[in-house]
Amino acid sequence: MFDLSVKTPCIGVCSTGIGDTVCRGCKRFSHEVIDWNSYTPEQKRIIDGRLSGFLSQCVSNKLQVHDAALLRWQLETQNVRFVAHHDAYCWVFSLLKAGAGQIDSTRDFGFEVDLRYRDLTLAQLRERIDSEFLLLSQAHYDRYIAMPDLFGDNFGDNVP
Repeated sequence: MFDLSVKTPCIGVCSTGIGDTVCRGCKRFSHEVIDWNSYTPEQKRIIDGRLSGFLSQCVSNKLQVHDAALLRWQLETQNVRFVAHHDAYCWVFSLLKAGAGQIDSTRDFGFEVDLRYRDLTLAQLRERIDSEFLLLSQAHYDRYIAMPDLFGDNFGDNVP
């Protein structure tokens, strides 16, 4: 049976303790970091879905996965930790985090970097993706969490 539990996305680089509203490590909002252990499995899945969606968007803007099965096989063979229920673009980011400097041929891993970004090393591309991921999470926080309800009817209160 498919395990629907969500593990904490914490990577041990929390910046919410120094006042950031969005963690620079896992990209959760500060209140999500604080309240994580009290959330229901469904609440955790909603947060996980938002984060994986944002990450996938940032990665897919910079590269193309051509062979998800090959990518998964490489991740498993290389013992790279990845979240199986996330999409292949999130898997690529896990690979880049684990060893961007050790990849000679991206095709051997089932993906290819977009022409616009081929002048970057994979480590530089990883950093650019991570920065964009943080910006996207911060923009979401600013728009849906920090922004007061302009309509006065609590319309946006339940937006994850």
